[in-house]
Amino acid sequence: MIKYELAHDIKQKIIEIARKVQMEHIELDNLVCVRSKGSGARGTIARCHALPRVWQKGLGINAKYIIEVITERFDKMPEEEKIKTLIHELMHIPKAFGGGFIHHSQFSQKDINRIYNQFLKSEKI
Repeated sequence: MIKYELAHDIKQKIIEIARKVQMEHIELDNLVCVRSKGSGARGTIARCHALPRVWQKGLGINAKYIIEVITERFDKMPEEEKIKTLIHELMHIPKAFGGGFIHHSQFSQKDINRIYNQFLKSEKI
């Protein structure tokens, strides 16, 4: 059985990344980060979940996104790979922040590396 817990450390890292690489479209108050343990998903390190518009409308709430890191894999990774993984998950969130989802076909590892390099440059300023 999968167990979930809020991941405040991941949320802080996401805030840092979003601010340093100008991902202003990320509504940080409507983004939740969780750590899961016990997932059977093979090879999955992290996931981005979106609340579909029909749920938003039915519940009368704004769009919400959840970034989930799978503790057994994510926590063992070097810091550089953790940051790249979080950038990857953030790239799934469209500029409209409306509950939609950007698929892998719309960005590449080259895009992730470009944003990671922006993040590194901002560290030096």
